[in-house]
Amino acid sequence: MMPARASFESKLLPVQPARVGLDGLFEGYASLFRIPDLGKDIVEPGAFRESLQRRGPGGVKMLWQHDPAEPIGRWSSLVEDGRGLFVRGRLSLAVARAREIHALMLDGAIDGLSIGFRHEKARSEPRTGLRRLERIDLWEVSVVTFPMLPQARIAAVKATRPSAFI
Repeated sequence: MMPARASFESKLLPVQPARVGLDGLFEGYASLFRIPDLGKDIVEPGAFRESLQRRGPGGVKMLWQHDPAEPIGRWSSLVEDGRGLFVRGRLSLAVARAREIHALMLDGAIDGLSIGFRHEKARSEPRTGLRRLERIDLWEVSVVTFPMLPQARIAAVKATRPSAFI
C-alpha cells in the first residue's frame, strides 16, 4: 500500500509565454483585485491609487524577497487597471544578485511578484476571517519565489527596445 501523499494546490492565471531577452526588462501583475491571498487579505480596486500618485514608480522599490538590503532594479511603470496592479521594470544587471535573478527568470525558475505595504484603510470580516484592503501605502514590489498571492506572476521577460516597452 502506498503512503498517503500530502496534497498541494496552486491556482495560476494563464499567462503568455515569456519572451526571453538579455536586457532585464519584465512585467506582470504584482497584485490582483478581489482575490484572497494566502494571508486572507483581499485588495480592493483603487487601493493603490493615492500611493501611486504620491510616490510614483521611483518611490516604490524593486527588491528581492522583500529584503531591503537586496535592491535589484527599478520600476518604470506601476498602474492600477481593471485586473490589479500591473508593473513594468528593469533589473539592474550591473548588480550580481540581479544577474542571478535574471538567469532564473530566463529559465522559468522564478516568476513570483509580491507587494510590501502599510495598510491605511481596511475592514475585517469576522465571519470569514478576510481583511479587505481599501487603501494601501505601497513601499515595494519584490520578485519572489513564493508570492502570498499565488496568481501574482511575471508575465514576460522582454528584449525589446526600451522606448517600445517602457
